[in-house]
Amino acid sequence: MKKRGILFILLLLIFVSGCGIKRDNGEVTINVYNWGEYISNGRDGSLNVNNEFTKETGIKVNYTTFQSNEELFAKLSSGGANYDVIIPSDYMISKLIENDMLHKIDFNNVPNYNMIDEKFKYLDYDLNNEYSVPYTWGLMGIFYNKSLVDEKEEQINWDILWNEKYKGKILMFDNARDAFAIAHFILGNSINSKNENDWYNAAEKLKQQKPFVQAYVMDQIFDKMANEEAALAPYYSGDAVLMKKSNSNIGFVIPKDGTNRFVDAMCIPKSSNRKSEAEKYINFMCRTDVALANVEYTGYSTPHKEAYNQLDESVKNNEIFYPNADIINNTQVFVNLPSNINKLLDELWIQIKTGGNGNPILLLVILLTFVLLYILVLLYKRKKLR
Repeated sequence: MKKRGILFILLLLIFVSGCGIKRDNGEVTINVYNWGEYISNGRDGSLNVNNEFTKETGIKVNYTTFQSNEELFAKLSSGGANYDVIIPSDYMISKLIENDMLHKIDFNNVPNYNMIDEKFKYLDYDLNNEYSVPYTWGLMGIFYNKSLVDEKEEQINWDILWNEKYKGKILMFDNARDAFAIAHFILGNSINSKNENDWYNAAEKLKQQKPFVQAYVMDQIFDKMANEEAALAPYYSGDAVLMKKSNSNIGFVIPKDGTNRFVDAMCIPKSSNRKSEAEKYINFMCRTDVALANVEYTGYSTPHKEAYNQLDESVKNNEIFYPNADIINNTQVFVNLPSNINKLLDELWIQIKTGGNGNPILLLVILLTFVLLYILVLLYKRKKLR
């Protein structure tokens, strides 16, 4: 009888726990994965967006950051992390859609979506407008230190990043898509070229640049440019305010050769089991006061109509953030590349970064050789100690 009684109690506890009584006292947490320095977080008197969302809804936010779209894709593909809201860029959104990795958004749960400007809907990366909600947009350009660079602003173009005069003072993107785009602009190619020869030629161009590059970076650009460790660096227009605030000598140029116009948007991965809470978060991010807080803090351009209307006139009239039609017409937008080009891009990027031929088998052999040498050294040291 005692054993049956104990078993009954255990089964009862399991049943009750399965009926909604949680160890976290019923608290719900969503995981949000975003770029670094890309949300209003309460600093400098700004609105702490995630805290405000929790205060209003009771839903906690576990907020983490990534440095590139490729890092985000690798995390999602590995299955090692479970995210509810992610904020990738245009071409990565189309790649995620093609790989069936995103939930379709129920826009009935995102009524604030009607505040997004129509020109940011039904774009190439999400043609049917089912999987994403625009967050911010911007242009790629060149940051330069006026005290370290001789050329005047109107003389600065992409080819300055190949100028031997600035050897060791040039930073370069640490992600393949942006780095190759710059080489494509110089060569006059489409940044979405399906011609393999264009990618080989762009790779050769980037190899020629490598001896002049101090480092391949992403968010590290902020400290390096602020401390005048570098003179030139390609990066995103939205960071112009933050850069100039950190060092008044820093300027920003949109190259005449043309540039990339990007859109970052909110999506829900298929691995999320908090879809309704994720849609609630996206709707909150589309509220006018929240969208305004985010764009004022990050410095990026907003697709939100009312948030734009409430911006200071000096910002709305600044062509770094809201460029004229001539500049916009000289931009290209990334889309996902065919699988053969993506594979080639990855291999060529390995070549550029390592100086090798990008052959994965060769790289594995080299790695194993180093491991073997390391083991032999350890064994030799142990033998010597005896």
